[in-house]
Amino acid sequence: MSDQSIKLIIQNKVAYITLNRPEVFNSFNREMALLLQETLDQCKENEDVRAIVLTGEGKAFCAGQDLKEVTHPELNPGFKKILEEHYNPIIQRIRSIEKPVIGAVNGVAAGAGANIALACDIVVAHEKVSFIQAFSKIGLIPDSAGTFFLPRIIGFQKASALMMLGDKVSAEEAERLGMLYKILPLETFNEEVIALAEKLAKMPTKALGYTKKVLNQSLTNDLDSQLALESKYQILSSETEDYREGVAAFVEKRMPKFKGK
Repeated sequence: MSDQSIKLIIQNKVAYITLNRPEVFNSFNREMALLLQETLDQCKENEDVRAIVLTGEGKAFCAGQDLKEVTHPELNPGFKKILEEHYNPIIQRIRSIEKPVIGAVNGVAAGAGANIALACDIVVAHEKVSFIQAFSKIGLIPDSAGTFFLPRIIGFQKASALMMLGDKVSAEEAERLGMLYKILPLETFNEEVIALAEKLAKMPTKALGYTKKVLNQSLTNDLDSQLALESKYQILSSETEDYREGVAAFVEKRMPKFKGK
């Protein structure tokens, strides 16, 4: 895949997925959107992958939709296809894959690019990064689950203002608002992303996947439903090989060696 719009490298149980259209700040066309879905599906099915990193090539993470495609008389797929066949399936895959997905934001994340980052399980960025809900600047509404996740992350009032005004949010402000897990130094960004991903890849993958499922449903469940869901997945977690290894390692005062099973 190294010469296409999505690059995939699997190393030490981590899948590194790179949006690879740097000449247009990794903005999405139909080919890249469909290829990202295909790549996420590969990572889901590959038992050798226990964590996923999503990042961008060059100076940007992702500038959202390629506007040249939507204004081209022959190439324009139309917004119905763009949403129902491109962005919505990408968000659904990121949230449903039972493995941790790190959004390693290496540059500007705008429009759909910002909201794809927010859909990841753990979001990190370096200090030069910015996030922009750029939709209102061209007469559109936020998509790619931005109206779902952003108000839940930072609150309704702040999200509403950012979406309507299209303000640029610095990495420092994004971290303060809770949009980021952590700001990493620019000079060591790649190394620290790798270290974080490899740490996750050595953890009990099934328990992390169950945690993700339970968190997903917490966004809409009431308390009683959530307690019942926790009970269900805690029982399933307790039946895993990794749980037995974790308890044994604790008793024996050693580091656990999880297998993701």
